Amino acid sequence: MTTRALMTMCVCGTILLGGASVAAAEGPVGYKLLATSKTSTMEKEMNAAADGGFRFAGVMGGDTAIGGHEVVAIMARAGEAANGRFRYKLLATTKTSTMQRELQRAGDAGFEYKGQTVFVSAFGGDEVVVILERDREAAPALHEYQLLATTKTSTMAKELGEVGQAGFEFVGLTVSKTAMGGSEVVVITRREKR
Repeated sequence: MTTRALMTMCVCGTILLGGASVAAAEGPVGYKLLATSKTSTMEKEMNAAADGGFRFAGVMGGDTAIGGHEVVAIMARAGEAANGRFRYKLLATTKTSTMQRELQRAGDAGFEYKGQTVFVSAFGGDEVVVILERDREAAPALHEYQLLATTKTSTMAKELGEVGQAGFEFVGLTVSKTAMGGSEVVVITRREKR
């Protein structure tokens, strides 16, 4: 299934979705809603929207009435369009160890965490999906990422305390069934690269 731009709407005001915000602007704010069952297609669609001045605002995985299991993303444009300024990378995997490596590789390339979700992939099974953004007009803020995954919340509390002491800040959380760990709590943390 290809990604569909389900709707573009203009409204006034501010949007706050999944921790990302679009500042209030004088005049209309434009939105694009993107949905797909293939994460590779979503990355292409997000970058195409970014070329049109849109910026990531929020993401969620789940079942939609027509599309079935999909990743749904909202892109927003307020004020002056920043055509092509932002680039997006979407990481998706059923293995948390793979996600850790891919996340750090993207961080080393100047991409910053913006959101995460879980959805049932076209190939079956839950995938943890992470959205990263890079501002091509700003010096990249390089981050070191630490992904924590465990089946026990008490273990997660202990691990969060340890990485917090090392200067890592919490940026995102999902709960899902992963290929290796069963039902896992997956937390992503980061700190500025030293």
